[in-house]
Amino acid sequence: MNTVEIIAQTASIFGMACNVLSFQQKTQKRVIACQLAGASLFAVSYLLLGAYVGALLNFVAIIRAIVYMYKEKFRSEHILWLIGFTFVYLLSYLLTFTLFGKDFTLLNAVVEFLPIIGMFATTVSFRLKDAASVRKLGLIYSVPSWFTYNVFNFSIGGLICEVFCCCSIIIGMIRLDRKKK
Repeated sequence: MNTVEIIAQTASIFGMACNVLSFQQKTQKRVIACQLAGASLFAVSYLLLGAYVGALLNFVAIIRAIVYMYKEKFRSEHILWLIGFTFVYLLSYLLTFTLFGKDFTLLNAVVEFLPIIGMFATTVSFRLKDAASVRKLGLIYSVPSWFTYNVFNFSIGGLICEVFCCCSIIIGMIRLDRKKK
């Protein structure tokens, strides 16, 4: 492993720690704040690994996190935010095959679309009112999508992140979301 790969994997491991901790937060704002830090580190990691759609989507995730952390100021409940972010996700997908020159094969088309699914699910969860929604949509859509993407892009930190995030989501659901008896 060369120096760039070591830096990329290190950034992804620190990003993983931020994302895993996010699911243990009691408020949605704190969940989003932890994910903002994680997205920043993963953006750097994916960029260094040449996984451009992952890098682009994490740069967008930084902006998205800021918008949803300050819901009142940015009026993030407006549907145009969801439409705008979805448009940018799809644009990132197209840029992967045009600007960044990734070969358009059936496998690449599917693999590069997986993080779009994860990003869309997270964006929808940020629009909802509680941290439980973030955990639920993360478990169903985001974790499996990003896990598969990380397998194909050999992001060690990304793979470990999704395994730990899955465990953290389940623990958070048990600890924070289930009804008290």
